[in-house]
Amino acid sequence: VLFLVVDDLRTQLGCYGHKETLSPNLDRLAGRGALFERAYCQVPVCGPSRLTVLTGVRVSPYVWASRKMKAPFVSLPAWFKSHGYRCVSLGKVFHHKMDRAADWSEPPWRSAHVYGKGGWAKYNTNGLWQNPESGRFINPRTGRGPYFEHADVPDEAYQDGKLAKRAVAELERLARGGKPFFLACGFWRPHLPLNAPEKYWKLYDSKKIRIADNRFRPKGAPPQLKGSREIDSYALVKGRKKSIPFHVQTRHAYYACVSYVDAQVGKVLDALRRLGLEKDTVVVLWGDHGWHLGEHNFWGKHNTLENALHAPLLLAGPGVPGGLRSKALVELVDIYPTLCDLAGLPLPGHLQGTSLVPHLLRPGRPWKEAVFAKWTGGARAVGTKRFLYTEWIRKGKRVAEMLYDHKRDPEENVNVAVRPEYAKVVKRMRSLLAAGWKGAVPAKGR
Repeated sequence: VLFLVVDDLRTQLGCYGHKETLSPNLDRLAGRGALFERAYCQVPVCGPSRLTVLTGVRVSPYVWASRKMKAPFVSLPAWFKSHGYRCVSLGKVFHHKMDRAADWSEPPWRSAHVYGKGGWAKYNTNGLWQNPESGRFINPRTGRGPYFEHADVPDEAYQDGKLAKRAVAELERLARGGKPFFLACGFWRPHLPLNAPEKYWKLYDSKKIRIADNRFRPKGAPPQLKGSREIDSYALVKGRKKSIPFHVQTRHAYYACVSYVDAQVGKVLDALRRLGLEKDTVVVLWGDHGWHLGEHNFWGKHNTLENALHAPLLLAGPGVPGGLRSKALVELVDIYPTLCDLAGLPLPGHLQGTSLVPHLLRPGRPWKEAVFAKWTGGARAVGTKRFLYTEWIRKGKRVAEMLYDHKRDPEENVNVAVRPEYAKVVKRMRSLLAAGWKGAVPAKGR
C-alpha cells in the first residue's frame, strides 16, 4: 500500500476539471484508477481529519492527538503491521510526529521538526523559507515570515523535495525486503506558508489567473459562520486580504505549491513503476480537507462550507477499475475499511466508515445518502447530493443554521434555511443529522 496524504489540498487539480492548475502526475494517477468527485472530510482541519482516517473513528474537532480519544480503536498502520506488513511513516502523516509512533515498524521520519512544541513556523526555525529576502518581512505578533515565497532553489531545498527523495529510497529498500509494505507519505504543501521553488511559480502567468467572483459573505449567513484566521499569522497579509492583487497573488502561490507537490508525488509514482511494484500496490491519495481560495473572502479551511469540506480522493491498483469517475457521496473515514478490503485483510470492529470496494465493483449501486462533518462552536453539518446543511448547537439548543442548494446555488452565495419553500428540506436535513452516520450507511446486497 502506498498511502499519500497532501496537506490542505482541495480539488484544485486538472483531473477534477480545474485545467488552470498543472497537475500531470495526479491526473495520470486518476486516469489509471478511480477518482471520487464527492469525497468529504469529517473535520475541516488537519489533526482531527487525519486521526479520523488513521483510526477509522469520527473524532471531535477538538481532538488532535490519539491519546485524547475515548473510543477504542486500532490504528490503520497497527492493523496492517499486525497482519505482516512493514509499515513506514514519512513526512506529515499523523499531525504530531510521535503520535502512535509504536504502531509503525520503525520510528516516523520527518525532514524538519515541524509541529513540535512552540513556534514551528517562526522565521526561520525549521528552514521553511529559502529566499533570504523573506527575512525582511516578519509578522511581529507571531514571528512568522511571509505567507508565500518562490525561491530559485532545487526541489530538495524545501520539505516536500526531501520527502520525495526519502520516499524513493524507502521504496527501493522495501522492494528488496520481501514483505508486503504500507508506506505512508505526508506532503506539506500547499499548507501555509505557500512556499515553492521558482520554476513552479513560473508555470503560471498572474495576468491569466482568474479569481473568485463571489468575494462577499453569503447572504443570510449566521454570524457563527467564520473564515479561517490562519493566514493572518504570516507576514504580507494584514490589510490586504480583500484586495484583488492579494487574491491573484495567493492563487498564484497556491497553484505553484500544487504543481510542486504534484512533481514530488510523480517522483514516487515513477519509482513505484520502475521497481516493478505498480501492478501489486494499492495507491491512495487524499487531501485532509478543502481550502477556500478567496470565495466569500475566506482563505483556508475551518468552517463547514463546501470549499472547506470537499477533498480530493484518488485510488489505483489491484481491485480498482481504471478510469472510474465516481459521483457517489463518500467520506474520508471510508479509506481505512477500503484499504483493508483491497488488501484482503479483515475489518476491525471499531470502524465507523464504509468500504468503497462494493461501490468499485458495481458503481451503479445505491450508496450513502449523506455525509457528515463537525466543527468547533457546536457546528454539525450534513450533506446530500443536492444540499449542505449546518446547525450550531449551544447548551442543547439550536442557535443558528444554514442551508445551501447546490443545484440552484453551487457557489453557496445565499443561505436559504429560513425560506418557507425550503422548510421540508430543513426538516429532512435535521432528521439526517439526528440519525447520524449509521442512518446513511448503504444497505448491503443492493
